[in-house]
Amino acid sequence: MGKKYFMVGSGGFIGRLAVDRLRAQGHDVITVSSSGAGDRLLDLRQPEEFDYGLIQHTDVVFMAAAISAPDICAREHERAWAVNVTGTSTFISNALSQGARVVFFSSDTVYGERADEFDESTACNPAGAYAVMKREVETRFAGNPAFKTIRLSLVFAAEAKLTKYLRGCAERSEEADIFHPFYRAVVHRDDVVQGVIALARRWEEFPQSVINFGGPDVIARTEFAQTLKDLVLPDLRIRRIDPEPNFFSNRPRIIRMKSPSLALLLGRPARSLGEA
Repeated sequence: MGKKYFMVGSGGFIGRLAVDRLRAQGHDVITVSSSGAGDRLLDLRQPEEFDYGLIQHTDVVFMAAAISAPDICAREHERAWAVNVTGTSTFISNALSQGARVVFFSSDTVYGERADEFDESTACNPAGAYAVMKREVETRFAGNPAFKTIRLSLVFAAEAKLTKYLRGCAERSEEADIFHPFYRAVVHRDDVVQGVIALARRWEEFPQSVINFGGPDVIARTEFAQTLKDLVLPDLRIRRIDPEPNFFSNRPRIIRMKSPSLALLLGRPARSLGEA
């Protein structure tokens, strides 16, 4: 039996495209979802009910499922921890026991607020409950050669929440309210998908256990909106607003992350917002 790819979180923003790309390349993909829409059901609150016999040696598991809203992770901490840490760790441990390789989708927020440029060699200082949960899973499997972490910055595409919001405002002739300051190394979804597939296929070429997945430029959300206005949404009107006082308690203002290994995976530099 040949290698299979398991996409956990196959109904998500990144997972859907990754499944399409893998299947278009002729790979055997098993979609795993909590909604029942995938090939296999996985409830991370009850991970012991999953049929781990489906996972074989040499298979690759992409672990992209999570409760990812920072405010929900803080407000509903017990529920989020049960899914993001306890259930996720149990699933990963069982997948590794079956001989699979696991790519864990983490977050740049595990680094905490960073105004200076940094790469994967920088120590972590998780900011917010979501970041703490992601870092906890990373730590539990640190040193396992079959486990790799990708740390995602803000991922954008036409279907992304922020992009859809801006497009809707332009279509309705409404002013778009954009929080500032809020800086990330925005990365296009196509680059993320190409990168994770390349990592799965070229595992041995990348001995590092952590790879940053960010774009070439660290930009504010106001710059993001202005770029879309300049290039594709000429009717967009932008209003810069200050976030509520507790907004940054669960997310850093700025994460100036660099991603040197991503360019090696892609065979080219990651695309800027304007290029994408």
